Amino acid sequence: MTDQQVRRRVTAADIARSLGISRATVGFVLNDTQGQTISPTTRERVLAEAARLGYRPHLAARTLASGQSKIVLLVLPDWPMDYTMRAHLDEASLALDEAGYSLVTMTPHAGGQARPLWETLQPDIVMGMIPFTPDEAARIRASGTQVISPDQAPAGTGDDLEFQFGPELQVEHLASQGHTTVAFATTGDPRLSYLVAERLALARDTAARIGLDFRCADVDEDNSQVILDQWSASGVTGIAAYNDDVAALILGTAVRAGISVPDQLAIVGHDDSPIAKRLVPSLSSIHVDAAGLGRYFAALALHAIEGTPSPVASPVTRATLIRRESS
Repeated sequence: MTDQQVRRRVTAADIARSLGISRATVGFVLNDTQGQTISPTTRERVLAEAARLGYRPHLAARTLASGQSKIVLLVLPDWPMDYTMRAHLDEASLALDEAGYSLVTMTPHAGGQARPLWETLQPDIVMGMIPFTPDEAARIRASGTQVISPDQAPAGTGDDLEFQFGPELQVEHLASQGHTTVAFATTGDPRLSYLVAERLALARDTAARIGLDFRCADVDEDNSQVILDQWSASGVTGIAAYNDDVAALILGTAVRAGISVPDQLAIVGHDDSPIAKRLVPSLSSIHVDAAGLGRYFAALALHAIEGTPSPVASPVTRATLIRRESS
């Protein structure tokens, strides 16, 4: 490749000039245009020369010609990239890749100055982990993307994520083991305030429905012993945690304090991350099929873009309790 070619994008015209054939013929081959009588030999020559010259399709031109960018843009809330989220995105990316699409993610930040990717990538669909507000949906559509999922919800609200019924299972499990005073351990990470509020509300409502005494508090490295002492003094014998990391912190604090788990204190985590199996005692947890949810997400995107059959939510969106030694 010449220095001039290094400095600029290789075009279809460059390939045509190198082979001594028409630009139209090259364009038909590169765009896989149907209904053209191009010999297999010519097609192979064009593709080989395109590879030799380092040809890359121009996104805007390809999108204009086909009407599709083959990009699925997922807007992520500003949540930590934990085990469940990584598994979800990995599987979704793989499933979309198999269908010829690329999954691109972006995370808007409060006060951020970056230009939204839906304005620059021309995605076929913009999806969100929670519904977009009317203002967000309007801005996305104004940029040219008309397919949005989930579609707009009233400002400041969001539908419950279908798989977020774990806290109900946590509290019901503790009740089934004879615990009458339970606590829900949350995290004070402000990025997770939405999910924490959803899970806490469900845990509290479940405890009220069953008739349990209920406590809750944010637990961190600095206050875990104090909170555990307070809960023990008030009769708490079962703890449901926001996630496995919080549950592991409580478990470690209890073991160091000489509290027998689960004889004196039962603990149930959430997410069934790898650490749950490795702790001693091993941690009961709520399992969510993150990989299955990734495939379900990909199927939702393809349904919205291509009109493929609508995916069936169950059972991949259903949470299940995995009982281990801690309860």
